[in-house]
Amino acid sequence: MIFLNKIEIERAITLDEVMNKIEEAYKVFYEEKFYMPPRPVVEYKNKTLLYMPCFMDNSLGTKIISVFPENANIGEPAIYGLMLLNDYTTGKPIALMDGQAITSIRTGAVGGVGVRHLSNKNASTVGIIGAGVQGFWQALYACKARPIKTIFLFNRNNKDLTVFIKNLKDKLVDESINIVVCDDVRSLIEKSEIVITATTTNDPVIPNDKNLLRGKCFIAVGSYKHDMREFSDAIFSLVDKVYVDLPFACEESGDLVTPIEKGILTEDRVVTMSALLNSKEDVTIKNENETQFFKSVGMGLFDLIIAKAIYENAKLKNIGQIINM
Repeated sequence: MIFLNKIEIERAITLDEVMNKIEEAYKVFYEEKFYMPPRPVVEYKNKTLLYMPCFMDNSLGTKIISVFPENANIGEPAIYGLMLLNDYTTGKPIALMDGQAITSIRTGAVGGVGVRHLSNKNASTVGIIGAGVQGFWQALYACKARPIKTIFLFNRNNKDLTVFIKNLKDKLVDESINIVVCDDVRSLIEKSEIVITATTTNDPVIPNDKNLLRGKCFIAVGSYKHDMREFSDAIFSLVDKVYVDLPFACEESGDLVTPIEKGILTEDRVVTMSALLNSKEDVTIKNENETQFFKSVGMGLFDLIIAKAIYENAKLKNIGQIINM
């Protein structure tokens, strides 16, 4: 069995490869060529454990993730975990990977694919709300998906973003991209064509102002529980359809659960990204009056397909540490 840490995982696969694999995962999802049971979620005193097993015709794996939102107060990542790949024939463990790294790069790529297929193709500005690990990766993938010239940042707890910005600049291929810190969410939205939220807030960070939100592409990745909500009601009066990574998002995320309960959003307006990609319809924003909204909650199928690709690349590149069981 091989072990791959964060650095080795990032060496094994490129951002474009990950986004392409996410699109492949959507194809597998649409064709129903997988088995992915509902993920068990265990919660205790604002601490969450998620177990995400998944089978495909030739592979299987499980990701185990801990989500501790209060870690932000002590300078620790909110998410830790492990990804285990097994041999499909025997069940023998063949790879163990840093689950936080897998989560980061695949969630970033899910957002990147949303940007690819919903935002204006010439969008040059992106706003990131939430300067944590996920905000970091969302920024990287947005810059891969569109010709971004300026990244606007806002973080709710007013932490010093010097290190965040330095690390982001080190990862960006285009050194000319500007990074600007905004004092408030409203100014960030005003300046951004694409807005990505990556927070764990219970109360909306997006203002309930239709005029402010109109004409922009919104990617929501933070809300993963019923009582979490990043978006206000205004967004649902601006979009004809809400795009999601899987239908379960309507049962899991407060960003969809609450509007559905209030009658502001009906489930017939919710469309999976897999259905959109299969239709080959072009729904990218083409004028200032169009608004698009994508909500991701993630799924084990993403993790399995990305982990399998990383494992195969790592073997070819001789990356990883051998563990004898």
